Amino acid sequence: MVVTQRRKLGHSGLEVSPISFGGNVFGWTIDEKTSFEILDHFIEAGGNFIDTADVYSRWVPGNQGGESEIILGKWLKLRQNRDQVVIATKVGSDMGVKGKGLSRQHILQGVEESLQRLQTDYIDLYQSHIDDETVPLEETLETYSELIRQGKVRAIGASNYNGSRLLQALEISHQYGYPRYESLQPRYNLYDRDDYEQNLQQICQEQGIGVINYSSLASGFLSGKYRSEKDLSISLRGNSVKRYLEPRGLRILEALDQVAKTYNSTPTQISLAWLIANPTITAPIVSATTIEQLNDIIKAVNLQLDQNAIDILNQASSSNALVS
Repeated sequence: MVVTQRRKLGHSGLEVSPISFGGNVFGWTIDEKTSFEILDHFIEAGGNFIDTADVYSRWVPGNQGGESEIILGKWLKLRQNRDQVVIATKVGSDMGVKGKGLSRQHILQGVEESLQRLQTDYIDLYQSHIDDETVPLEETLETYSELIRQGKVRAIGASNYNGSRLLQALEISHQYGYPRYESLQPRYNLYDRDDYEQNLQQICQEQGIGVINYSSLASGFLSGKYRSEKDLSISLRGNSVKRYLEPRGLRILEALDQVAKTYNSTPTQISLAWLIANPTITAPIVSATTIEQLNDIIKAVNLQLDQNAIDILNQASSSNALVS
């Protein structure tokens, strides 16, 4: 199955596949060789959008951050396919001795280091990883403006911004003629719905901002492989899944099983198809550590849920639903 669809990312001019591959696994749960195999398969299947960050995967003992970008950079150089892929990375997270935040100095230092690790002259989408209220939005956006003029960055995006700060940033961009955030990267999935739907979705829709949500499968919970606490030990990410093992989470899994059976599909595919069906979502970010997992993910792109299926999932995952 090959993905042929492309979606416009905000007003950036970038056109991306309806699934973005999450590069947080590179140098963490998969090594360089497996990363290359996964990336090759993703591109062969028609994907073109890869998301990473300077801080990936600093949390692994012995790592310093930048490991994901280094692996991606080696792959780009080896395959000579830079113009065929849309690379998104981020700046602002804590890089230890190298600092953190969205000051002019930190962004200018961060972009040069990311470009070096990625072995490229430009970043397609450069994102503020975490809002930094200690730095004026004007300083951050003016710095990005400079990088775009220099050709080092094509478009900018925000990650983990709340609605009011996102609106402030958009207003400042308009007021001063700075480039604006063309994308938002919020946590959003069938379980974690409220914050995005109540505080961010309308803003993104009205402002024409692309949304590339992370935690699309709730750390793997929505794949259905975690059904009880004894299942948590099967993955390095098990601890982050524990909070979903409660009545509402289990109700969501039941609904996913029901809809998956109707479509002769899998909970993973249904979870992602539900996201893709949301007109405000451009491309859910999702990771895989095996070709089998990636094939499961890719099939979601061509899976079109009818309204009845969407209603079943919405009802089961609503935080206001009554537990029977």
